Amino acid sequence: INWRTIPNVARYFFCSHDGFGLGHVRRNTLIAEALLSVEPQADIAILTGVATQPSWLQNDRFTVYNVPPLLKGADGSYRGSNMSFERALTLRAEVFCRAVTTWRPDVIVIDRHPYGTAGELRAGLGVAKQQGAAVVLGLRDVLDEPGAIRTELTGPGWADVPQIFDDVLVYGERHLCDHEAEYGLPVHPTYCGWVAGKADQSEIDEQLVVVTAGGGGDGADVYRLGADMLRHLPGRRAVFVAGPYASDPAAASWAADAALRQRIEVVANAPGCTGLFARAGAVVQMAGYNSTVEALAAGHRPVLVPRRSPRREQAIRASRLASLGLADVVDEGAAGDEAAWLVARSHRLPKGALAAAGLRFDGASTAAERLRTLVSVAA
Repeated sequence: INWRTIPNVARYFFCSHDGFGLGHVRRNTLIAEALLSVEPQADIAILTGVATQPSWLQNDRFTVYNVPPLLKGADGSYRGSNMSFERALTLRAEVFCRAVTTWRPDVIVIDRHPYGTAGELRAGLGVAKQQGAAVVLGLRDVLDEPGAIRTELTGPGWADVPQIFDDVLVYGERHLCDHEAEYGLPVHPTYCGWVAGKADQSEIDEQLVVVTAGGGGDGADVYRLGADMLRHLPGRRAVFVAGPYASDPAAASWAADAALRQRIEVVANAPGCTGLFARAGAVVQMAGYNSTVEALAAGHRPVLVPRRSPRREQAIRASRLASLGLADVVDEGAAGDEAAWLVARSHRLPKGALAAAGLRFDGASTAAERLRTLVSVAA
């Protein structure tokens, strides 16, 4: 069936700025998939700056608009990957505005930054509002330390948000991070619960430890810790998962240890960890949104190694999950025996622990239902 030839179908346009990772567009695709499960005739478009095409983005039901990537540096600033920052912004603005004008979406969902990285979506959003589209902002559970976000909210990147955006969705719960109380968010958001992919049930291999640093390029310390940890766990094996932007774990010094190398499998350019988490006995990882949510949803009490710069988002998420008894936390420079001691304990969450802590993982379906109600507003 060519769904795009069917008249009067709802059109949903998901946009993400995508710096040095896959988290933003991954959330958007999971919500898009949830929409299609209840509204199979829906028309879906996704605008993304990711430089790779992970398998979950290669869906023939998605129209994908690619824009020049902007990569985030260690200081939090952005740069173009193969062109100037200014040229990349100009092209991103042109692609978005052209897509809005010709495709005429009913609902636009923008992840994290209301007008894009540096305002490049603002003109296109003006066109969309004139055409009658509903505009939605999606925010992850934790953004950054409150002072940094309060400062951000006073800048041009958040000007007129209450007037332009019809809804703000938080992909988490208020009791983990209250965006109004902590950040001074100028609108009352809808808390959807966490957005997580689903994995088939697998037989658990208690000797398997999954070590991952997400999709970004700053995970060398996590892989070092994982290798050092394994030296203290002689009966365990590990899978080191390297996302498409991650440094190569096998290039580290531990790879010269032949005996250790036999117990480590390196999986490069992995699109996600859902399946691996489902069969692993334990998980050691950074504390980014997607991989942390996937680990928890798979029933793990993960050992989190949060990044603390250029954003404190991961450190905040990790500490709050630890306070709920759902995770352990070690520093990036921790010794291997510390992580080994934690992994050697039972690292499966007790049945009912997530529900008791108020964590829901149906955020994709909850967000999808909310977006469907906005189609009538756009009409």
